[in-house]
Amino acid sequence: MVCTVDHLASGAGLTMLERGGSAADAAIAANAVLSVVAPHLCGLGGDLFALVHDGEVTALNASGRAGSGADPDRLRADGHTRMPHLHDIRSVPVPGCVDGWSALHARYGRLPMAELLSPAIRLARGGFPASPLMTAGAANAARRPGGSDFASVRAAGDRLTRPGVARALEAVAEHGRDGFYLGEFGQGLVELGAGEYAEADLAAPNADWVEPLKVRAFGHDIWSAPPNSQGYLLLMSLAVADGLELPPAPNHAAWAHLLAEAARVAGYDRLDVLHEDAKDLLDPAEIARRRALIDPLARVRLRGPVQHDGDTTYLCVVDGDGMGVSLIQSNASGFGSMVFEPRTGINLHNRGIGFSLKPGHPAEYGPRKRPPHTLTPALVTRPDGSLRTVVGTMGGDAQPQILLQVITRLLKHGEEPGKAISAPRWRLGSGGTGFDTWEAPDDAVVDLEEGATWADGLSALGHRVAALPYGGSFGHAHLIDVRADGLLAGAADPRSQVGSAIGR
Repeated sequence: MVCTVDHLASGAGLTMLERGGSAADAAIAANAVLSVVAPHLCGLGGDLFALVHDGEVTALNASGRAGSGADPDRLRADGHTRMPHLHDIRSVPVPGCVDGWSALHARYGRLPMAELLSPAIRLARGGFPASPLMTAGAANAARRPGGSDFASVRAAGDRLTRPGVARALEAVAEHGRDGFYLGEFGQGLVELGAGEYAEADLAAPNADWVEPLKVRAFGHDIWSAPPNSQGYLLLMSLAVADGLELPPAPNHAAWAHLLAEAARVAGYDRLDVLHEDAKDLLDPAEIARRRALIDPLARVRLRGPVQHDGDTTYLCVVDGDGMGVSLIQSNASGFGSMVFEPRTGINLHNRGIGFSLKPGHPAEYGPRKRPPHTLTPALVTRPDGSLRTVVGTMGGDAQPQILLQVITRLLKHGEEPGKAISAPRWRLGSGGTGFDTWEAPDDAVVDLEEGATWADGLSALGHRVAALPYGGSFGHAHLIDVRADGLLAGAADPRSQVGSAIGR
């Protein structure tokens, strides 16, 4: 089974499974198609994290590092107090996506890389219909230097081609990661950076196999990626929630209240503690301390000791041998930085917005550093170690909050995947970018998706609430659940409009 945000990608993944490929092969093929047809979510100019279950759980961090020319003093001298959100190459670490594919393929691949990339190359050269969600930003992208691929998009279904992306994919198919990073794309990126990058930055792979994090909650082990990922927020909030007296059904306002408070106590010091070298973020005593801050009858201000000193796409695959892949890949916000590598037209991510410009901060922007990341892949195993679920979502800062709700529905309440994925959600409202929730966690509004039943109850408990339409503001989550009898049950998020969960 393959679940992705676009039926073209899910179809490519299933084709590779039918040809004898592994779940990793299918994930690469699906992600490659998404790099062509979903540039408003992900692409060759973005980063990648993955979890793989193949008897044991492994984690891949393919997030890029800032270039050798990264200079925080220059940004501060230009008047910046935070990393530029758009239109600035300094918020563009070297993209890690292709290195992620290469690492996955080297360890778990069965089919040739050229075969895995062939559906994406065909679509990039021959054309494809614009999805409904791409059209909102296409006109703006077309006005940017290098964004001419999107000039033909006026409405959903309009046909477009991406010849530069096709050339980049062909270079990977023929020459591996060096064909991309040291070829046409890499040369263009170095020139565009004008000192931000050195060729050595692109020669060094940006993919590392790392030790995954896990907690026990609701009778299962839940896994995510370690820092610089914010995956610890999902795991901490689940561990906190597992020790609370949740109502028997999610329609109770107390259910949303307790989970929202679990998310807040997990994340309120995120800006201070999350950086690539962070350790011991899931200490059991600290989890218990934070759980004790929650009042089941009221929203509280988080006055306990604090340690001071979107957009994305998710896909999952389970193959016939039981291997599961949970893969998340992203530009950060929408088309990313709205900076395009001029030779290939590949839009570049803006994951550098995760860096701090506070002098001496452990996540301060600097040469060859990885920024704090919102990407939060997740995977669930049973107590015997067998695979239960691969699951994830887009959603910027809200990714752990969305997954907290989906996983709790699935494991605690026994909901079917389709119901757990489609049910209305809450999120902690941010200042508008989707990446600033934790700047003032006490002031966060609880945004409620259309159809939610919690508004009056949350208000009575002291929360400020806001109503928002049902849709992508609350993420595109997908999951595949491996049932005890071996059957697979999957769901792609209806919020994506063209998502697809398919299998055989």
